Amino acid sequence: MKKIILSTLFVMQIVFAFAQSGTGVSGKVVDSKTQKPMQSVIVSVQNTNLMQLTDASGKFSFDKVETGNQLLRIRTNGYKDQLLQVEIVEGQLLDMGPIALEEDLTQEKQMTLISITDNDLSDDNSGSESTAGLLQASKDVFQQAAAYNFGQARFSVRGIDNEYSNILINGVSMNRVSDGRPQYSNWGGLNDATRNQEFTDGSKPSDYSFGGIAGTQYITTRASVYRPGTRISFLGTNTNYSYRAMATHASGMDKNGWAYVISGGRRWAQEGYFDGTDYAANSLFASIEKKINDKHSINFTSIYAQNRRGKNSPNTQEVTDLKDFKYNSYWGYQEGEKRNSRVKDVEEPIFTLSHYWKFNSKTRLHTNLSYQFGEIGNSRIDFQKADNPDPNYYKKLPSYYTTLYTYSNDIATYTPDFAAAEQAKANFLAQPQMDWTAMYRINNENIANGSRYVLYEDRTDDKTLIANTILSSQLADNIVMNAGGSFTKSKSANFQNLLDLLGGTHFNDIDTFGTTDDQQQSDLNNPNRMVGVGDKYGYNYNVNATKIDAFTQFKFTYDKIDFYLGQSFTRSSYQREGLYKNGYYPDSSLGKSEKLNFDNFGFKGGMTYKLTGQHYFDFNGVYMSKAPNTKDVFPNARLNNDTTDNITNEIIKSADASYIIRMPSLKARFTAYFNETENTTDISFYYADAVSLGNGEFVSEVVTGQNKRNKGVEVGLEYQVTSTIKATAVAAYGEYTYTNNPNLAIHADGVTEDIFNGKTYMEGYKQAGMPQQAYSAGLEYRDPKFWWISANVNYLSNNYLDVAPLIRTSQYITESDQANFPYDAALSASYLAQEKFDAFTLVNLVGGKTWRIKEKTLGLFANVNNVFDIQYKTGGFEQARNASYSELYKDHQGPTRAFGPKYFYGYGRTFMVNIYLNF
Repeated sequence: MKKIILSTLFVMQIVFAFAQSGTGVSGKVVDSKTQKPMQSVIVSVQNTNLMQLTDASGKFSFDKVETGNQLLRIRTNGYKDQLLQVEIVEGQLLDMGPIALEEDLTQEKQMTLISITDNDLSDDNSGSESTAGLLQASKDVFQQAAAYNFGQARFSVRGIDNEYSNILINGVSMNRVSDGRPQYSNWGGLNDATRNQEFTDGSKPSDYSFGGIAGTQYITTRASVYRPGTRISFLGTNTNYSYRAMATHASGMDKNGWAYVISGGRRWAQEGYFDGTDYAANSLFASIEKKINDKHSINFTSIYAQNRRGKNSPNTQEVTDLKDFKYNSYWGYQEGEKRNSRVKDVEEPIFTLSHYWKFNSKTRLHTNLSYQFGEIGNSRIDFQKADNPDPNYYKKLPSYYTTLYTYSNDIATYTPDFAAAEQAKANFLAQPQMDWTAMYRINNENIANGSRYVLYEDRTDDKTLIANTILSSQLADNIVMNAGGSFTKSKSANFQNLLDLLGGTHFNDIDTFGTTDDQQQSDLNNPNRMVGVGDKYGYNYNVNATKIDAFTQFKFTYDKIDFYLGQSFTRSSYQREGLYKNGYYPDSSLGKSEKLNFDNFGFKGGMTYKLTGQHYFDFNGVYMSKAPNTKDVFPNARLNNDTTDNITNEIIKSADASYIIRMPSLKARFTAYFNETENTTDISFYYADAVSLGNGEFVSEVVTGQNKRNKGVEVGLEYQVTSTIKATAVAAYGEYTYTNNPNLAIHADGVTEDIFNGKTYMEGYKQAGMPQQAYSAGLEYRDPKFWWISANVNYLSNNYLDVAPLIRTSQYITESDQANFPYDAALSASYLAQEKFDAFTLVNLVGGKTWRIKEKTLGLFANVNNVFDIQYKTGGFEQARNASYSELYKDHQGPTRAFGPKYFYGYGRTFMVNIYLNF
């Protein structure tokens, strides 16, 4: 056995020359441990159209291979790729005999990945996961580093948001209409069931869709493609959950043409890594396929993944210094148990019926009908005629008292109250968490007039129907066509749902910010309502969307050059339907809005020039437009039917060029890229003090016509030093900036005209939320006795704070500023400078071991991330509450800022141990 394994590891450097009749190569693929034949393994001759799947006995045979040195690539999910150098001689058939594939133990990274998407720190009321990037299934060394080493620091490949990617399950897009992003929780905890993946980097051609500039990830759940067997696993960790149990069974195709896969998992934690972040998730999966005949198969897939998790708060530096970076203000004790007020709850099952039609050996048609429904809720405290219950509310912190100013005859004087600041500090440290007991007490004291505090959720109930079809046809020996069409119909119901009266009997459905009786009514058709648990209140509306898209793609393969051309067309239609007649907007809130239609086109192309059989030049380019997401079309969708002024399609331009080396011992990729997006829209809501002639207002901020540019280089190197030692090196250098001064509109409910409408000076500022430079070096030792260990060192830098557009407008300086706070150019520059986070280094250790016990495989996989427990910021944002020079001046006077930036932090030292059994 050991000789077989060693020969397999060294075979990358062996030239085979065993001659038989014919001109070509044949062989048999077997499992290195069991020596059993492996079916449906992909065998291809590089730089040709020659590709086969091994048959039931593991055999393959090519009888028309060009003479000379060739590279034979053998690959399948769950095993290490083999790249074998062979010499083809005219009139001779090389019989390579048994070729042993070794289980890819490093794929346990994909199977056990605990990603930032699950702990998505920045998502508050959003429906989808606003994460850095895809969970790459790619074996490219750079993509592996981006997913597993850099991902813990919210690294984003090329700085592109995942709304510009395309996630497909059986060809059906999982990107949501509301914000363009996938909801990873919809299939979370089903790592075994979703392991059959293909990843297409950037704008490169995908067989399944036109794709986006952040890549295409295709997940297939067709029952017959799973390796038969059973797998059970148990994982322990100290990240966003503590434990995970999973079990999966795949039957394989039986003699009657039936195959099925079932899988289930549970993840849970009483408290995750950050304080008060409980976690509970249950996942179920079933896929069943019936092979009708050699041409037709039908597959039905059902996915149910329920996820409930407590969130953690972003905090100012003042709060972090008073507590620590794990501090979370969202929770408090209730009858001795921790209770989090901010909980995200996702429950959206997916059902897909697929038909696979093989016309002949060259043409296939794959058709899907998918239906998804369910709910996403984001809870929080609502309160009326009562103090803000958040323990780190700015008036409860020392900085509020150390930044006080008083005015006499319009002259401002700095009057800090340090005694009150010390008392505020003592009070905060004595009661740093949410006081549930006090809220229940206050509600009980006001039982007749209704609860002062309640727990509610911002709820989204989506229903989505998708029908699509994908055609693949080999038109000629060197031409392949891919084409597809899709129809999407979705209805998104959005409302506030009352969860808990916190000891009260009812809650008054009024808006206390309203200055008139009418403005205080959420629904003038049902004024002064008293609502209870399970009732809708506050806002209630639907967004209906229809989307039609189609694409074609042609791939051409020749001896020295391959190239492709792709085209796409998309039509998107959106309409809001208000179900409440809102008191602020009695004439524009109830009923249906105008229907907005957006037509978009895309064109892309690329080529690969084969310098030799091991050296390539690769080029890709795309020009496309993209419809705005529904959340950007309706800027105040909760209250009215208004649409964003001058909103239009985004324009996306992208190009990349790569030099690629593929040798048995060395794999390398050097890539330069350029991406530009124009006419993007961004909408946010917050309370701002320095607006509306100095009077504070709760405002909506709409930024339109924003342009972004992302450029940089990527390097990935993988070198097989010996048969057991592999070295890797990865580098990413990027510059991600805003390239223009877009328009900014500030609007407040009850105010007829925009508070501000003009330019915001954003040109030159950096895009925030991810490191723009990342470097990694690693070593891996893989022992012939089926154990391995690797270590890598990762350096990440150039991560920036998200700046507030309102601070960078013509209203930044006012006449009152000049009177009380003479303008100081140096101070102003420091206030407007974008904060750059400190660089940091993370050391990770990963290892695994498998044992063969009769017909079973027992495996252990473990890692320790951030070995030296480095504390680092992953992101943050400026507060726009104080948006003028004078307000910023006052906020900087004390030892700490009342309205300083709020930050997110990464994990410190974490571990994960996973044990699994395959049989």
